[in-house]
Amino acid sequence: MTGLVDTALQAVGVSKPSAQAASASAVMNTYSRFPLTLVRGKGCWVWDDQGNRYLDAVAGIATDTLGHSDRVMRRSLHRQLRRIQHVSNLYRIPEQEELASWLVHNSCADSAFFCSSGAEANEAAIKLARKHGHHRRDIERPVILTAAASFHGRTLAAVTATGQPKYHKGFEPVVEGFDYFTYNDIDSFEAALQKHEADGPKVAAVLIEPLQGEGGVNPGDRTFFQTIRERCSERNILLILDEVQVGMGRSGRLWGYQQLGIEPDAFTLAKGLGGGHAIGALLVKAEADLFQPGDHASTFGGNPFACRAGLTVAREIERRGLLQHVEQRGAQLQQGLELLVERYPNLFEGSRGWGLLQGLVLRDNSDFTAPQLAAAAIDQRLLLVAAGPRVLRMVPPLVMTRREVQQLLERLDATFANAG
Repeated sequence: MTGLVDTALQAVGVSKPSAQAASASAVMNTYSRFPLTLVRGKGCWVWDDQGNRYLDAVAGIATDTLGHSDRVMRRSLHRQLRRIQHVSNLYRIPEQEELASWLVHNSCADSAFFCSSGAEANEAAIKLARKHGHHRRDIERPVILTAAASFHGRTLAAVTATGQPKYHKGFEPVVEGFDYFTYNDIDSFEAALQKHEADGPKVAAVLIEPLQGEGGVNPGDRTFFQTIRERCSERNILLILDEVQVGMGRSGRLWGYQQLGIEPDAFTLAKGLGGGHAIGALLVKAEADLFQPGDHASTFGGNPFACRAGLTVAREIERRGLLQHVEQRGAQLQQGLELLVERYPNLFEGSRGWGLLQGLVLRDNSDFTAPQLAAAAIDQRLLLVAAGPRVLRMVPPLVMTRREVQQLLERLDATFANAG
């Protein structure tokens, strides 16, 4: 496989950076980067510094909702920069009020707190959960239950909430007050709940993704989530959904919880909300809104520029009918992936996902890993992202056309034919 990846990288005019070149960079070495330098984008396409064009099925990892250099986004943010870009939350911010109103009007929530990223949104949710545990359930040391194979961010509490030990390694001691259950396994969830509630209240909240993205593109099971909703309601436990990757239309519904037939007490957003610009949010129902002035804050959270980006995404989702579009293009992509699974039975065991968040699942005995196939796809001028070692993930801009979905499938086919 190493030869295949090397050949792919050479074909696009790049080579692996030498240790000397890597060490010369002033940027900290925290990423395993593909040796591509992307300098321009338009819609679902990006160009590198050598002039090569790539079909982008990564979209900033489910972030560039309207694609690259969208005309409406450019015009909207240009106007905003001519007015004002940042003040602080010492003052009322009209753009923030407007975005919060749109989010509340179009969801089950009653109010919103804005920050700059998904990890920050989940940190806010964790603090809200602990306050709920102390003030509503009279718990001295609250516990938050999360799922194995989850991903909630890289800050210390969010990475502890992440049910993947590989992300904890080297950063111990992790934050206390978290325990884990198996995703979509009601017996595992019931056991975790009983473990902490048998001798009195201990659980403040359940924090869970409607669809696990980083953990392998695992869609939630409706019965599982409806049972969790019932247990949380019975015990006054907050149900908090991490919609950082699946929210803002990626599933074909505006929110992932709509795929599951439930409503959370709170949910978190980021990624697609800003269409490529840094913004995150915690949305809560009125009965879960416990924060008071001084409880939580964010210097950049909800500034005029970021909220204008969020408003532009929100309005364009409505104006362009992107929810129906994502449903249609997602079905097209899913059907095509199923055909590829049939065509390459030695590579893949199946596909799964919602809307334009889809994954190809490699067989346990496959000769390749998902990161290796993502690297090999560069040879076909296609950008993909892995979701763990065994799932090849596709999260293109929501504006991807029928023809572009077909091109994506053809480039996948060519990648796998070369790998086989």
